[in-house]
Amino acid sequence: MQEKVLILGAGESGVGAARLAKAKGFDVFVSDFGTIPQAQKDVLKAENIPFEEGTHERAPREVKVVVKSPGIPDKAPIVQELRANRAKIYSEIEFAFQYSKAKVIAITGTNGKTTTTKLIHHLLEKSGFNVGLAGNIGISYAKEVLENDYDWYVLEISSFQLDDIETFKPNIALLLNITPDHLDRYAYDIDKYAQSKFRIIENMDKEGTFIYGEDDPQVELQLKKHQIVPWAIGFNHTFFKEDHLAIPFKGNTYTFTDLPLKGPHNVWNMSAAILAALSAGCSSDSIQKALPSFIGEPHRLQEVAVVNKVTFVNDSKATNVEAAFFALQSFDKPIIWIAGGTDKGNDYSMLQDTVQHRVKSLICLGTDNSKLIEAFKEHKPIAETTDVNKAVELAMEMADEDDVILLSPACASFDLFKNYMDRGEQFMNAVHQL
Repeated sequence: MQEKVLILGAGESGVGAARLAKAKGFDVFVSDFGTIPQAQKDVLKAENIPFEEGTHERAPREVKVVVKSPGIPDKAPIVQELRANRAKIYSEIEFAFQYSKAKVIAITGTNGKTTTTKLIHHLLEKSGFNVGLAGNIGISYAKEVLENDYDWYVLEISSFQLDDIETFKPNIALLLNITPDHLDRYAYDIDKYAQSKFRIIENMDKEGTFIYGEDDPQVELQLKKHQIVPWAIGFNHTFFKEDHLAIPFKGNTYTFTDLPLKGPHNVWNMSAAILAALSAGCSSDSIQKALPSFIGEPHRLQEVAVVNKVTFVNDSKATNVEAAFFALQSFDKPIIWIAGGTDKGNDYSMLQDTVQHRVKSLICLGTDNSKLIEAFKEHKPIAETTDVNKAVELAMEMADEDDVILLSPACASFDLFKNYMDRGEQFMNAVHQL
C-alpha cells in the first residue's frame, strides 16, 4: 500500500513537490485553500494527481508526511489539525533535499538573497560547474531534483522554508543579514525571526562552510547565542577599496575588478557570492572572468529611463525598511522617494537621518500611508496617491534636473498590486508613458 503525502498549496513549490512525491511512489493529494492557477492545474491533471481548491475538505488528515507551502502560516487551522495528528510537516526544500545527492549552497537573509543567489550560480556556471538554481527564487527545488542531475544546487531559502526543515544540510550556507521583516509571522519578535534564519546551519558539521555578514548587528548578536560547528568566515564593508573588492580567503587576499553591481548593499552581496564561489572550488581567475557579464536582478535598483535629465529607478523589490535604506544610500543626487504599501511591522527610525539629508520629497503609494506620514511629516513635503501613474506624474512635477525619482517602497505590494514584480512593471510602464 502506498504511503499518503498531502501537499498544502499548489504554487510552484507545491506542484513540484507533488510531482516528485508521485515519482517516488507516494499516494499524493494536493489541497489549496485558494484558487489554483490554470497552468498548475494542467500539470496536476497531466500527472493524474488529485487536487482540490478553495477548501481543505477532502485533504486527508491521517497522513504521516505533509509538504506545506511557505506562504501558509502555522496558525492555519488545517496545519494545527495536522500537527495535532502528529504529521511531519516539511517545507518543499526539506522534502526535495531527501531525494538529492547534489551538493548545496544555501543563501538566506532579509535582503540581497536573490541577487546573491543568482550571482553565485552565475560564477559557478561560468567556472564550468554542473549547477542548478532553485528555491525561493521562484524555481521549484523538487521539480529540479526530479528533472535534472546536477552536481551542485544554489538555493535561495526564506525563513518560512527554514521553519519546516528537519535534515536539510547545505555544504555552504550564507546568512547575509537579519533585519525586521515578516514579523507578523513571528509574534512581532525579531529574535524568533533571527532564530529561524539561523536554522540554516543547525544540521551542518565541520566539513561545511558558513559565510555571514559581520557588519550586521542581529547576526553578531545571534552568533553569541549559537554554537557554530561549520568553518565560519565573515564578510564586511572593508572588502571594498574604491573601485575593487579585496577578498581574504584561507590566507590569501584576492582582488576583483569590473564589478557588475552598484550600491553599498551590493558590496556585501558580491563579497558573499565570491566567498561562496571560492569555497565551492572556483578559481579566482574564473570568478574574475565571470563577474563583468552578470546582469543584476530586475526591480532592484533598476534604471528605467532618464526623462528631461531626471533619472527614474525601479527598486520595487525593496519590500522592507533596510532594503529601502540601502537604495536611498546609493544616490548622491536629490531623491524624490516613492514609498508605501502593506506595512509588515516596519520601524522607520533607521531611515530618519538618510531621508532628512537625501530626500527632497516623499510620495506615498498605498491604501494606508498613516505610518509613513507620521514618521516623516516633520521633514518633507508629502503627497499621497493609490495610483502609480499619478505617483509618477507627481514625482515629475516635483523634480528638477539631475534629481532621482526612486520607487523603493519599504513595504509589501499586496494592497494595490499582485506582487512586487507587478508594482515594478506598472511603475516602469507609467515612466515610459511620459
